[in-house]
Amino acid sequence: MVSRALSVSKSGNTITVDTSGGLVFKVNSNNCDITSMVYSGQECQDQSSGLGSATVSYTTIGNYVKITCETSTLTQYLVAQYKNPAIHMATYTSAEPSVGELRFIARLNRNVINKGYTQSDVKGGTAIEGSDVFQVGGQTHSKFYSSAHFINDQVHGLTGNGNIGAWIIIPRYGYETSSGGPFFRDIDNQGTDQEELYFYMNSNHMQTESYRQGLHGPYVLQFTTGSSPSADVDLDFWETLGDIKGLVKFADRGYVRGTATGVPSGFDITLGWKSDTAQYWVKAGSDGSFTSPKMKPGTYTQTLYKGELEVATKSVTVQAGTTVSASIASTESLPSSYIFKFGEFDGKPTGFLNAECVLSFPFGMIETMHPSDSRMHDWVRTVTISQGASYFPMAVFKDIGPATISATLTSSQLGARTLVIATTSAFAGGRPHVTVNSWSGPNPSAPTQPDSRGVTRGTYLGTVSRLWIVCSNTQTRSLVRGSNTITIDVLSGSSGSQFL
Repeated sequence: MVSRALSVSKSGNTITVDTSGGLVFKVNSNNCDITSMVYSGQECQDQSSGLGSATVSYTTIGNYVKITCETSTLTQYLVAQYKNPAIHMATYTSAEPSVGELRFIARLNRNVINKGYTQSDVKGGTAIEGSDVFQVGGQTHSKFYSSAHFINDQVHGLTGNGNIGAWIIIPRYGYETSSGGPFFRDIDNQGTDQEELYFYMNSNHMQTESYRQGLHGPYVLQFTTGSSPSADVDLDFWETLGDIKGLVKFADRGYVRGTATGVPSGFDITLGWKSDTAQYWVKAGSDGSFTSPKMKPGTYTQTLYKGELEVATKSVTVQAGTTVSASIASTESLPSSYIFKFGEFDGKPTGFLNAECVLSFPFGMIETMHPSDSRMHDWVRTVTISQGASYFPMAVFKDIGPATISATLTSSQLGARTLVIATTSAFAGGRPHVTVNSWSGPNPSAPTQPDSRGVTRGTYLGTVSRLWIVCSNTQTRSLVRGSNTITIDVLSGSSGSQFL
């Protein structure tokens, strides 16, 4: 028996690669479009779209075929590996694309691969917000509702009838030139007449930092017989492929190691590192110990997160081939006691009304549906202290109405009191305004937040801030013994409609 080998050929404007692993794909040599992906005899490619025009070349290096597609500001690498039904990729940029975001999209044949995310299937829907949130039957769907935090999003994909699946794998270093940090999230899937499978490298979708340029990835479009592949992908072979722009070899990287302290038990501990050129993260062990991924040399801001809340930073310098020690302690200061507290200071709305998880989704309601969805609970309500966070809405909307707290206080609970409100994002300059009984609180200044829709597109994390409002002292005397009404509404110089 003679085994079939990895092969590449060109006919006209078409480059054909046979992986000998069940995948044969074709690339347009004029523009780098992937025009065909046949896996196990089934055509998975639908509409193709690529760089418009590019200089495309290819070469065989041992058990790999490398296709290089170059424009003046972007180089795309497509790599086939012998016996592996996958397209390995990396994207080098020297400037941001003119569309203002950087993404890879696999546009897949819905007749073959048709099982995407329910909440991002917009086929047959009616747009209800912009051109990206839809009413589909009795539910709201959007491509944004397929997103997941970068730190948890290493593998996502779609399956079809029969034994077939298409998956994006973003290995441990795949996000190092992306932007936003460990808890940023972006689109993974949209179902229309085709199934779209995404890897967003950067965008302005609630973006909190500048874009990075350089080598994005590596990442993988992996085909399987249906099961989800492992995120543990061997990337060493990239170092054997000749000239790859922006590639920093593992031997030329370094580590950061240490222990995180001061975060109360019960909270996830995450470490992040960022510079102008790279970002990394890792979850700490139960004892707070951590070791970073292999990092490019340079000076980074090291951040300690309690949940998703930044509680400490320090500067750390990484050198090639060395491990630097950089333990870090939380600097968060919290009141020692409360009259009442809804939720935790952890940078996320977990536990609040309309942020709870539902059985049909792995995420909270606000992450997978629009605030207007009929499955949501009423946003405008009065909540007693005994009812707690699960009755208090995770967001307040100017055009919808305020949130109200009914608090019964004793004489010993009066005196000088401060109300602390923590917010994770805001739209159109919105900020909390508080009324306590007949006393109207101060008008806070407009916050610094990304100029982007947030909770209507499935994300709650922008710039976290805390507002301290002295609502009772010898001057205001706003709180009284017995029944008190605390109202929180939205102050903004902009007028919105409904949930904007």
